[in-house]
Amino acid sequence: MSAFENELSEIVYELNSSTSIAKVERNTSLDALLASAVEQRASDILLVAGSPVTFRINGTLNSDPGKILSTEDLRKMLLPLLNAEKSKELENSRSLDFCFTQGSIGRFRANLHYQRGTLAASIRLLPAQVPTMESLHLPPVLARLMERRQGLVLLTGPTGCGKTSTMAAFVELINSRRREHIITIEDPVEYQHTNRKSIVEQIEVGHDTPSFAHAVRAVLRQNPNVILIGEMRDSETMAAALTAAETGHLVLSSLHTNDAAQTMSRIVDSFPPNSQSQIRQQLSLALLAVIAQQLVPAMDQVGVYPAVEIMVANLAVRNLIRHGQDHLIRSQISTGKAEGMMTMDQSLAELVHARRISRDSALAHCYHPNELQSYLS
Repeated sequence: MSAFENELSEIVYELNSSTSIAKVERNTSLDALLASAVEQRASDILLVAGSPVTFRINGTLNSDPGKILSTEDLRKMLLPLLNAEKSKELENSRSLDFCFTQGSIGRFRANLHYQRGTLAASIRLLPAQVPTMESLHLPPVLARLMERRQGLVLLTGPTGCGKTSTMAAFVELINSRRREHIITIEDPVEYQHTNRKSIVEQIEVGHDTPSFAHAVRAVLRQNPNVILIGEMRDSETMAAALTAAETGHLVLSSLHTNDAAQTMSRIVDSFPPNSQSQIRQQLSLALLAVIAQQLVPAMDQVGVYPAVEIMVANLAVRNLIRHGQDHLIRSQISTGKAEGMMTMDQSLAELVHARRISRDSALAHCYHPNELQSYLS
């Protein structure tokens, strides 16, 4: 047993074997830190040796003027969150994602990792309630997509843009309106859904299944109506998701891409050249929509609003995908307002006109400044 494992064995707390969510014993310093984050309505906490505690509030980093964190501070604060299995995974992979509950303070998602040879962490605060589309200020047109019974809906955007929250809101909408069997595959499970009209099963990668690809293959034998795949990380998962969408299931998933055109290219380029034509054909038939999302600080600096590009797969878009003309997709989006489509710049302009975000924030988040200016003038 390594020195690392010996140290962990002395401080690891016993977890409830029936769940992968850590039931953490009282840790005064961690309690105070998390409670402070909740009180300040922070979205994230950054813990790095040699720096003070830093909160992300309304998208902006704010450092606590308190003491500088030492390596020992971080180890004492973070390592008790891990059981023996997770400790081993952190040692082997040098990075670990998991969720935990800290007393009555709340639930959190954490990423533990190493930088400059020392332990560091990014902790995301998870709301106690599953968000709704209204609470996230999402456009009503997206609710109509959740009325569909078959096809693939992709949510895209950079890390931290609210993709997980938006997908949770989609599941909550279906759960509250329809009698369906919903299965989510996540890494880790962040929002815990309660059965309403639907039955919701939540499968966690690493705890309930070895991988996304394995879970997606298996889920087709579990009689689902709706399948949520937290992230399409490889070609095997992408192929399984397309097959599920083609065979009578509504499939929701996400990718780290900035817009619809980039999303098509990313998916197709994940496959060998000799199979890309077939994948384009499958995409053109299975795809329902691509929703690209950013979070923009509110004008009053309290909260954020989502700016979204929405591409609905109409006949023209399907034809462009089939023939590899991804670069023309954006022009179809800009002229497809009647079908619920909008570009990112159109969405930003609408938020400015509604006085939800400032003109400067819109310009800082736009992809085509000249086009945005034309919408704003």
